[in-house]
Amino acid sequence: MDQQQKTELEAAAYRRLVSHLQNRTDVQNIDLMNLAGFCRNCLSKWYTEEARQRDLDIELSDVREAVYGMPYEEWKTKYQKEASADQQAAYAAGKPD
Repeated sequence: MDQQQKTELEAAAYRRLVSHLQNRTDVQNIDLMNLAGFCRNCLSKWYTEEARQRDLDIELSDVREAVYGMPYEEWKTKYQKEASADQQAAYAAGKPD
């Protein structure tokens, strides 16, 4: 596999991950953080950081909209639930100092 093919596969996998996360609105970001150590917001921030390292002018809000499939505030209103005490405790326990 050459570098172009590798890049195309990585891009396709990223698009598939984003699509999957957009369709799984039942999965809360705190669940992702507790289980995998990253969430939709992390993905948005990583994308933005990589763009800025390449001197590309991109806004986090635009990337979040691409990742969430809608404006972030709209997604929060429609799908985000209050984290339970257990979820918050698990998140706090897993956070690095």
